[in-house]
Amino acid sequence: MKTLFIECNMGAAGDMLMGALFELLAESEQRSFLETMNGLFPEKIMLSPVPSEKCGIWGTKMDIVILGQTEEGAGSTHHAQEKGHGHSGQHGQESHGPHGHAVHHHPLHVSYPEMLAQIDSLPISAAAKSHAKAVYTLIGTAESNAHHTDISQIHFHEVGTLDALMDVVGCCLLLETLSPEQVIASPIHVGSGTVRCAHGTLPVPAPATADILRDVPIYGGSIEGELCTPTGAALLKHFASQFIAMPPMAVEKTGYGMGSKDFPAANCLRAFWGTMSILPVPSPRQLPGSYAPQAPAELPEGETRPDFYTEQFHSLDQILELSCNLDDMSPEAVSYALGLLLDAGALDVFTTPVYMKKNRPGLLLTCLCNLEEESRFSRLILTHTSTRGIRIQPCYRRALDAQFRKVRTVYGEITVKISTGYGLSKCKPEYEDVAAAAKQCKVPFGKVYDAAMAACRKEY
Repeated sequence: MKTLFIECNMGAAGDMLMGALFELLAESEQRSFLETMNGLFPEKIMLSPVPSEKCGIWGTKMDIVILGQTEEGAGSTHHAQEKGHGHSGQHGQESHGPHGHAVHHHPLHVSYPEMLAQIDSLPISAAAKSHAKAVYTLIGTAESNAHHTDISQIHFHEVGTLDALMDVVGCCLLLETLSPEQVIASPIHVGSGTVRCAHGTLPVPAPATADILRDVPIYGGSIEGELCTPTGAALLKHFASQFIAMPPMAVEKTGYGMGSKDFPAANCLRAFWGTMSILPVPSPRQLPGSYAPQAPAELPEGETRPDFYTEQFHSLDQILELSCNLDDMSPEAVSYALGLLLDAGALDVFTTPVYMKKNRPGLLLTCLCNLEEESRFSRLILTHTSTRGIRIQPCYRRALDAQFRKVRTVYGEITVKISTGYGLSKCKPEYEDVAAAAKQCKVPFGKVYDAAMAACRKEY
């Protein structure tokens, strides 16, 4: 599965993300992207990729020129290097640029409805507009929460300027071109210390950034400064499905998006493009996956290739396996705990006989759940079992799509589960319906089951 992994070891800013994604494109795609971006606001703004070096690493710094000024000269001097992204930009006021020269900030204030209308007016795809508006909704909601006001009253005086809009729209267009099947990001380094804004000095991460990054793993580290801006946070929050350490993947290309400020560590954001698969490459007679194994050049005489040979896996989900050992609970108590976990929505729950310390017989309880549900199921296990600790192991799964249908049999209607995907189709009658029909018709369970299977094969 084509995967984009974004490494945020030095935080995230819109222009840095745009630079990293830009490097992943082919040359022809880069030219087309720049033509599109520089046609959004002709004679007002220009986007230019500039080679940049940090700590011996070369990458792309996306320079935005507005009315003859570069982004750095026109706005923020904090780490993110995004004019108006974050809380150090003071629009409409004079401040000092990175070389001590006085510069004037753009006194542009745009309301949330005006920003959405401006995005809708751009000559880009409907999908890119939808993503850009969703990103600004995240920012607007965070700002309204920070200022205790309605989102309609928020004015993007610090994230609503044209260059900020270029960062958001640019990232949306680049991701549309790349079209990854999934986007994953690392935990985000947000920096430490304080940051100046028009309202005073704020702690890092700034309130709006912290609000956007709720439920996202972040860390402070020893580097002082604002490493993650509201715009960078909102782009990651919107597009990334998971925030985890880099998963096993075959990397095809790496993009480097550079910041302007110098730190002891290379001030860059990296984007890895490649194929993610944790399964071993199969032999030609095994079911292939997203790694697309090569088909045999020739097949034995009389043998045909199955339809699913070239079928691509369309989903690779990461889930968690919670497990603990139990040796001091009655079977009834264990059964009750398993039922609670299943009723709570666990993906699966099961026990395995094991031998524990001093060869004591016991049970290994295993609960499978989604990443965001870990704390809830861990609490249930700790509450309703005798264990003092839970092992948590990330794992991956591929799953067929499932639908429930009714089939008609001589014993009445029976619910069946139809599982499809990867060129496969499976059918299984539901136990409860089969048991109820067998009991009502006074026939063996197997007869009802076989009748349901026959009806399922005939209809589906």
